[in-house]
Amino acid sequence: MIRTFVLLFAAVTWLAGAGQARAQGFFGFDMRDIMGGGPSLSVGSSGPITRSTVSFASNYAPGTIYINTAERRLYLVLANGQALRYGIGVGRDGFRWGGTHRISAKKEWPSWTPPSQMLARRPDLPRHMAGGIDNPLGARAMYLGSTLYRIHGSNEPETIGQAVSSGCFRMTNEDVTDLYSRVPIGTTVIVKN
Repeated sequence: MIRTFVLLFAAVTWLAGAGQARAQGFFGFDMRDIMGGGPSLSVGSSGPITRSTVSFASNYAPGTIYINTAERRLYLVLANGQALRYGIGVGRDGFRWGGTHRISAKKEWPSWTPPSQMLARRPDLPRHMAGGIDNPLGARAMYLGSTLYRIHGSNEPETIGQAVSSGCFRMTNEDVTDLYSRVPIGTTVIVKN
């Protein structure tokens, strides 16, 4: 009985350490804090929002991306008054914005170089991270015009549906991969703040 308890305790301790190691990332800083998530977010505090096809009455052409930051949803306009609706993480207070842009570039497993504005706020961040599973941009990124902003993946699904970023729009890696496969460079992106 004692041996079983000791093994169970060791397994729980190991799993807790593995979860913390994932959150801390390769460079030792909390990956949830890179773009605003922060250590105050508990892992698993909210799950991803299910992608679904919904009614969507608008004058936007099919293929347009419409982002509603108040709803924390991204819509890919389809034909016949429908859209694919995705859950997103949006900019925290002071980092939300609105406007119309086009997707100017698309990258799979993008590398990440924090902009100078972010480095000024967070000098502890790495100056560059190669693409991969620990990269805060996740599996795919779609760059919005000449802005610093992107629609990108995230390895932190608990941040979807929250206002946590520095202005980018986060999606689960599964959702961003789906959206990435559906839209070309040049796609219009309308952001309603």
